[in-house]
Amino acid sequence: MTMNLFDQFSSPQMLNIPLIIVAMVMPLMMFFPQTHPITNRAATLQNWLLSKFTKQLMMPVNKPGHTWSLPLLLIMYTLFLTNLLGLMPYTFTPTTQLSMNMGLAAPLWLMTVLLGLRKQPTMSLAHMLPMGAPLLLIPVLIIIETVSLLIRPMALGVRLTANLAAGHLLITLISIATLVLLPMMPLVSLLTLMLLLLLTGLEIAVAMIQAYVFTLLLSLYLQENT
Repeated sequence: MTMNLFDQFSSPQMLNIPLIIVAMVMPLMMFFPQTHPITNRAATLQNWLLSKFTKQLMMPVNKPGHTWSLPLLLIMYTLFLTNLLGLMPYTFTPTTQLSMNMGLAAPLWLMTVLLGLRKQPTMSLAHMLPMGAPLLLIPVLIIIETVSLLIRPMALGVRLTANLAAGHLLITLISIATLVLLPMMPLVSLLTLMLLLLLTGLEIAVAMIQAYVFTLLLSLYLQENT
């Protein structure tokens, strides 16, 4: 029987509940708000990590853009937990869907562009033409910069989708190979199992890095327009 490897990217259901809803709500449920004066260890560790991430994200951003630290931090936190939860059994990774990633990237990119046109329209339009460009190359350079500006949300969405989907496909292929080789060649199956464990650790790192890269690129776009 031939199995479609891409079936893992279709939203499954359990007890007539789409798992994509559970995967989207779970990151918010794992946030530990401070409800009493004395915090526990989990809340203290979480607050420390969030403060470190905030400082790292806002480092390249101008001071007027620091007001967007909370939305950017929330985006990174949601992507971070969603990517990691998608590696658990019987779960679904919404960020492997290009439609969701584009729906997240396009409005956020448009927010940075509109913010720049509102706050500093002259500087925002000046990015479309490098300083000291020859007169004959001005129309071509404007077209190139416009295309590079419009392709940014696609780059954000495709990068996140491709990295996560490729990792999930590799894990699926190697796990199938491990089960198939187990009765025929146990030693080779053990080697593929070790490779699967290493790849799982690599995919965990990729899930965390991609959430950080997505938010970092948004902060860089924000820095150009503030």
